[in-house]
Amino acid sequence: MILPGKHLRQDRALLGVGAEILSQIEEGKTVSELWESVRKSRLRSSAASALPYDWFVLSLSFLYAITAVDFEDGIVRVRAKLP
Repeated sequence: MILPGKHLRQDRALLGVGAEILSQIEEGKTVSELWESVRKSRLRSSAASALPYDWFVLSLSFLYAITAVDFEDGIVRVRAKLP
């Protein structure tokens, strides 16, 4: 579920979806803006499968749990890198 494997393609694994989410965050976005951005990116890619909203939320929660993103005042931002 987290990592791709024999029965789970990279575009469906939480880590792969999380990478797509991180690539869509420039300055910071609301969850709905981020969802639209990731969904549109997936539609343009012929290799990627459709992404359900619950899988998007799981991936976003995973990124928050590993402290890759911060959520403050309704905005999702990439967490500042430590020195």
